[in-house]
Amino acid sequence: MRPTDEPVKVSGSRLVRAKYTAETITVYQAYPPQIALPAVAAGTFVAPFKRDRMTWIKPSFRWMMYRSGWATKPGQERVLAIQISRAGFEWALRHACLSHFEPGLHDSESAWRSLKATSPVRVQWDPERATDLSPLADRAIQVGLSGEAVNLYVDQWIVELRDITPLVHAIHEDIRAGRQDRADAAIPAEVHYPLPADIRSRLGSSG
Repeated sequence: MRPTDEPVKVSGSRLVRAKYTAETITVYQAYPPQIALPAVAAGTFVAPFKRDRMTWIKPSFRWMMYRSGWATKPGQERVLAIQISRAGFEWALRHACLSHFEPGLHDSESAWRSLKATSPVRVQWDPERATDLSPLADRAIQVGLSGEAVNLYVDQWIVELRDITPLVHAIHEDIRAGRQDRADAAIPAEVHYPLPADIRSRLGSSG
């Protein structure tokens, strides 16, 4: 599911912030139980997950909460935390095209359209979110996988897949009850994930 179709007006920093180790990076997705539960059991995505559709992964926990409404929106009732290999994540970014033409980053709109037509990955920089889900000036990355990228994701990149919906609901309940400090403490810590120079220039990243 595509995060948004509106053109992005760039403001704030464009940094990948994520929970990661020397080998893996955690991304988030939300699905209905009929897709999420078999995936958890199998350790990767299986039917009825459809490989022929673009699937969006998000390193930002707060942005995933914004997108899924704290796992309350129809079809997004289960939130999955998925550890994938950093090598796979960076492969995706090296084969990505921004969802929108940006003067100064692309030589021309026709060059961008040509790149978009041949790239199996889309990238969008959307406003990062605070714990109350209000938009921030900084940008969070959303990565859309299709074709070859989906197959690599499902078959090779996934290291661990966990259902964190109980955590999501607990944090949401703390926010609703006014326990903001407790909610903030429970949110997964995310720090700057430094991108190689070639990826930064391809995607217009700040670092």
